[in-house]
Amino acid sequence: VGLSLTVEHRRGHGALYDAVNAGAIAVSRLRQALAGVDLPRQPDGQLMLAVDVSAWLRPNADTAPDRAHCHVRGRGHGEKNQTAPGWPYSFVVALEPGRHSWVAVLDVLRLAPLDDVTAVTATQVRDLVERLRDGGRWQPGDPPILVLFDAGYDLTRLTWLLTGLPVIVIG
Repeated sequence: VGLSLTVEHRRGHGALYDAVNAGAIAVSRLRQALAGVDLPRQPDGQLMLAVDVSAWLRPNADTAPDRAHCHVRGRGHGEKNQTAPGWPYSFVVALEPGRHSWVAVLDVLRLAPLDDVTAVTATQVRDLVERLRDGGRWQPGDPPILVLFDAGYDLTRLTWLLTGLPVIVIG
C-alpha cells in the first residue's frame, strides 16, 4: 500500500491493486510467523496475553453470510446494552508493560453464530501457546503466561479447558 503513494504510481495505476486482489494469505503460516516474533514482556520476563471479542457491525448488510447478533453498548441517551448484526472476532494480543495501550496482535478468529465461545476461545489460546512454544517464545523454566479475559467469559470452564498449559487464567 505504501508503494501506491510514491510518485511513480499514479491513482490510475491498477497493477498494484490487481496484485493485492489476486494475492492470498496463508493464515497458518502467518500465525506461525507471529508466534515467532519478539514479544513484549513484563519486567520479570513474563508474557501477558489479553483475550476479548470485538464486533465488526454490519447492520445494513442483509445478505452477508454468517452474521451474528453482537452485543453493543447503548447508542442513545438512557439506552442499555443491545445487539446489532455483525461479525464477532476473538482477538488474542500480547500486552506491553507499563501504562499505555500498545499491543501485539497474535491471533484473530471470526466466531460463527452458533459457536460455543468458551470452547472456541480455549482452543484458540491452546493453539497459540503451542505456537509460542514451537517459536521459542516460551520455554520450560519461563514464568507461566498470564492470560487476561474480559468480562463475560466462563473463567471456571476456561481454566478447566486450559489444564496442562503453562498459563494463569485471570478475568
